[in-house]
Amino acid sequence: MGTWEAVRRGRLLIALLVAAAAIPPASSAAATTLPKKAKASSPPELLSELPVHAGRLVPSSVVFPIYGDVYPHGLYYVVMNIGDPSKPYFLDVDTGSDLTWLQCDAPCVSCSKGPHPWYRPKKSKLVPSGDPLCAALHSGIAQGENSGQCDYEIQYEDRGSSLGVLLYDAFSLRLTNSTRASPILAFGCGYDQQSAVQDASAPTDGVLGLGTGKVSVLSQLSNQGVTKNVVGHCLSGKGGGYLFFGDDLVPSSRMTWAPMSRIGFRNYYSPGPAKLYWGTQSLGAKQIEVVLDTGSTFTYFESHPYQAFLSAVKSDLSKTPLIEEFDDSALPVCWKGQKPFKSVSDVKKYFKTLALDFVKGKRALLELSPENYLIITKHGNACLGILNGSEAGLRNLNVIGDISLQDHMVVYDNEKQHIGWVRAACNRLPKSGTSSL
Repeated sequence: MGTWEAVRRGRLLIALLVAAAAIPPASSAAATTLPKKAKASSPPELLSELPVHAGRLVPSSVVFPIYGDVYPHGLYYVVMNIGDPSKPYFLDVDTGSDLTWLQCDAPCVSCSKGPHPWYRPKKSKLVPSGDPLCAALHSGIAQGENSGQCDYEIQYEDRGSSLGVLLYDAFSLRLTNSTRASPILAFGCGYDQQSAVQDASAPTDGVLGLGTGKVSVLSQLSNQGVTKNVVGHCLSGKGGGYLFFGDDLVPSSRMTWAPMSRIGFRNYYSPGPAKLYWGTQSLGAKQIEVVLDTGSTFTYFESHPYQAFLSAVKSDLSKTPLIEEFDDSALPVCWKGQKPFKSVSDVKKYFKTLALDFVKGKRALLELSPENYLIITKHGNACLGILNGSEAGLRNLNVIGDISLQDHMVVYDNEKQHIGWVRAACNRLPKSGTSSL
């Protein structure tokens, strides 16, 4: 079963590792379908009806409706039409990794039953081992020229993984300038998925990697001139929302911007280090490194900032009628009232705003209201959607997940190298229309 499965405490799809993968033994059907010595093709040309100006494509934007929610489903996904003829696939929106991949009938060694039939690969669409995208996927280390194909293995912080081979195929898009395009993009054909949760069907067909790396769909679209290297999302707290590539939907004002910060060698989206405030109370002098990640259902702080936050919350609630509830399996820290809560509105008066002050930005505050860190479970309890990242295996990293990004338009502008956000009504699709549906 794939790593995109929603589990009890939500997904945490920050990519840990991309490495060369071993193709199954020659006795397996997978090795027969995708032989090690197969000759991979060069990528086909862009198929499009895009306008051309002065001999160059004019970039536009593309918008996708988002489906899903933080609770109870634990993920947000979009529909992508892939292949020729194109077929629909549900892809988990993940800004915490680069590689897009589908469950793939190569045939499949380990896959879950998903919403659609597994993608069927063709030898003619294999990405060559010498392709620059293959080298980029493997951190600049080229695979052997004789291997014929580009193997991959990607592992996630939630102990899930996908193993497979890179392919080229068409992605059918309708752009906001009313044109259509079918760019040929590289993505992963995942024939071996593993997860901590076993024997369950998968709610999506794979993962849509939107990180900053060259192999991400966003980078490939930008390199082909289809869209600018800008991605944004608006996740509704009521469920749904929208995702966009390109800058046509980016507001010209009201946005809060912070410069992108590179954390080591990883292609994560980070507005840099931040100071934490509970209301007006500082939660420690130490700045914390922060990553924005739609592949994570909840928000994760390292042990020290988490404990400071939790202590501040519990101190405030000790003066209220709320009582800590220990028997709700949805999340580790919950409270109950005299009667079950129906929405966060029933309890928000007891909680303060949690603010992240990104020190590299000019007054770059990300303010999280109670709706951005609480959920009401099926038992009517109010539970914290901010978890101890140290217990989840995170090291020197704090992750702002879906729950804290809800009802904000968030923009990752790789052209200008900054990240912006503004509160927005994410339950309404933009007037410019949508792609793929």
